[in-house]
Amino acid sequence: MAKPLDGLRVLDFGKVLAGPLCTLYLGEMGAEIIKVEQVGTGDETRGWPPFHGPGLGTVFLTVNRNKRSIALDLKTKEGREIAHRLAVTADVAIESFGTGVAERLGIDADTLRGLNDRLVYCSISGFGRSGPMSSAPGYDVILQAFSGMMALTGEDGGGYVRSPVSPIDQMTGMHALTGILACLVERDRTGKGGKVNVSLFDTAVGLLGYNIHSFWNKGVQPAKCGSSHEALCPYQAFEAADGPIMIGVANDNLWRKFCVVVGLEHIADDPRFRTNADRVTHRAETLELVQDALGRGSVAHWYAAVAAAGVPCSPINSLGQLLAHPHTKASGIVLDYDHPTAGPLNGIAQPVLFNDEPRKPGLPPPNLGQHTTEILETLGYGSAEIARLQTQNIIA
Repeated sequence: MAKPLDGLRVLDFGKVLAGPLCTLYLGEMGAEIIKVEQVGTGDETRGWPPFHGPGLGTVFLTVNRNKRSIALDLKTKEGREIAHRLAVTADVAIESFGTGVAERLGIDADTLRGLNDRLVYCSISGFGRSGPMSSAPGYDVILQAFSGMMALTGEDGGGYVRSPVSPIDQMTGMHALTGILACLVERDRTGKGGKVNVSLFDTAVGLLGYNIHSFWNKGVQPAKCGSSHEALCPYQAFEAADGPIMIGVANDNLWRKFCVVVGLEHIADDPRFRTNADRVTHRAETLELVQDALGRGSVAHWYAAVAAAGVPCSPINSLGQLLAHPHTKASGIVLDYDHPTAGPLNGIAQPVLFNDEPRKPGLPPPNLGQHTTEILETLGYGSAEIARLQTQNIIA
């Protein structure tokens, strides 16, 4: 069945996580992705353990399905010429170099869009391409620290904690995807491509929107709140008799249902606890009463009883428990595929279903330069010329 982006070609100069996640999803939606990597090293996540084989770090495998890899030395004239010839055939180009590097390599927006004015060019950076921090290197954890996100994460009085899912990197990739798709729609109207700029800095500030509004309102740094929420109560992890359970009482109707299930009917309409605002004001008392009630039963008991009442709750699962859960299996979001050198592998699909069609893995993540020859052949390079370029380490 046809996919939404069938027929589009994407030139992917991105690396690490944000750019590759964006192009992973473009590829899942049907676009042809040509991943341009540096001769000899490739995407740096190829070298991040744990490994499924040489050059196949798990982060790389996670975000590089449905791509073909060409290895070029963009510091050479002939390497740049190959990139330019690819840009002429492309609909989208993405890069995530440090500020000024794309210009030095001759793959910046002005250069590539000068060759192809229908090209949508997306630039991903740490702190944006202008301003006093524009040349500063940026990784997810650096922006967690710089933005104040890390100062909000963890338990009050505890040490500094990195969010392990790299939310800033991943959301920056999603913002890049959104911008690219918007530009492609605009191109349908105008016939011209465009330029998209996204940064880890802007993403971090955007993610902190309601936390910043709280700061503006109170005028003080919000406290770390662990698993809880400063605006809701009870809305956090509690200890049942045999382990932790997450409770999400997000409104007053849920509060009354919850009280019936856990034996707290007598406080449901107490003026200290009647509304969410009351419970937030009397947070310590609320939490003490709820913890005392939940501590009298098992996780399995409360999960069944509270969920049956329509109140959001969950055990705090391990990754193994998530993957083994029947709902995960039924969702089809976990993919099985074979890699030509690593053998049978799993992956996580794009979290979108189109027309209720089952998700499929498509191409496995490429080995470095795996498709260099076939891509060059489509550009008209002959076997003798390809062999010469390889001997000179312009390609691999």
